[in-house]
Amino acid sequence: MSENNQFLDALAQMQEVKVGDIVDVNVLSVEDNQINVGVQNAGVEGVITRRDFTNDRSVNLRDAVKPGDTFKAYVVRRAGGDKENGEFFFSVIRVKEREAYDKLQKDFEEGKTIEGKVTSAVRGGLLVDVGTRGFLPASLISNRFVSDLKPYIGKTIKVKITEIDPAKNRLILSHKELIEEEREEAFENVASQLVVGDIVEGRVSRLTNFGSFVDIGGVDGLVHISEISYKHVDKPSDVLKVGQDVKVKVIGIDNDRHRISLSIKQTEPSPFEQATANLNEGDIIEGEVKSLTNFGAFVEVADGIQGLVHVSEISNKHVDKPSDVLTVGEKVKVKVLNIDPSERRISLSIKQADPENASSSNDRPRSRRSSNNDSVARKYMSNDDNGFSLGDMIGDQLKKR
Repeated sequence: MSENNQFLDALAQMQEVKVGDIVDVNVLSVEDNQINVGVQNAGVEGVITRRDFTNDRSVNLRDAVKPGDTFKAYVVRRAGGDKENGEFFFSVIRVKEREAYDKLQKDFEEGKTIEGKVTSAVRGGLLVDVGTRGFLPASLISNRFVSDLKPYIGKTIKVKITEIDPAKNRLILSHKELIEEEREEAFENVASQLVVGDIVEGRVSRLTNFGSFVDIGGVDGLVHISEISYKHVDKPSDVLKVGQDVKVKVIGIDNDRHRISLSIKQTEPSPFEQATANLNEGDIIEGEVKSLTNFGAFVEVADGIQGLVHVSEISNKHVDKPSDVLTVGEKVKVKVLNIDPSERRISLSIKQADPENASSSNDRPRSRRSSNNDSVARKYMSNDDNGFSLGDMIGDQLKKR
């Protein structure tokens, strides 16, 4: 075969290089910021810049590749001008992206969870390498607000694809979706083992202005600020610390909203229970008149604990107004008629505290007027530890005026 024919055969075997092709290239030489390559069977040379070779800025190109290495590269564009067989810019990342997008498309369609390494933090979120570069918006990192993105850099995290468009090189990821799924699964596992009224061990996981979140077996339940202590609490951080072990009582389970309501204070005796621990129905004790109303007198029988002496229980004689026979601050003997721990209320009697009057008063039927007064008294009773809301009583009397 003549040299001319050999040249023509070689020329026929030369492949044409076009923008958008994926070609095999040989490494000719390596510089600090670029790799010089030649396209196999094309007689075309070009360069691969650092950013088109890797997303990892810490990689040393001279260590990553050596002259003679062969790999596939994407033809990005001509180096300049329209000169035939002129130099081209190539990209290895584009090849990996195309391969990655094919796999990621399947993962997206099947709803699979994938892993990626966070390469950097940018405005509005994180860049994650999942075979190609994906964007994880700050709002989809967690089910809680994330203010500092830097701690995520360099970490490998699990994500789900929420949006994919290879043509636009657009890949949106979510870590929050996984957290929600795990949270729902954990809630179902924990909630299925709990009933309202259970007392369990927990650990304070987070503090807010409105309460404390307590981890009970992998699920956070809320202890509202009003359920932290029987004493007034201005801020949960005044009495609790993150990581503190606490006992909590389950006071509510919302399966629809996946929420568990807890109480710390209800694991302990209330001030009412503590104050009345040694008080029994039938006891005769001394107390102090704290306030007077038209339907009776409130007598303090323990520190901060008041009971009601109904007007019908003040004396065996008819009493129009408690103030006719009693004064605020007066010490009186009273008999405990009833203690209601659930309502935190105590019913007292002055007339039955006198043994001489007790038998006759027990035999005497109550008048219709007394029955009416009973309903008035019940109207003004509250769930406060002292058993009654004095502010409400005074306010109602002012309204009548």
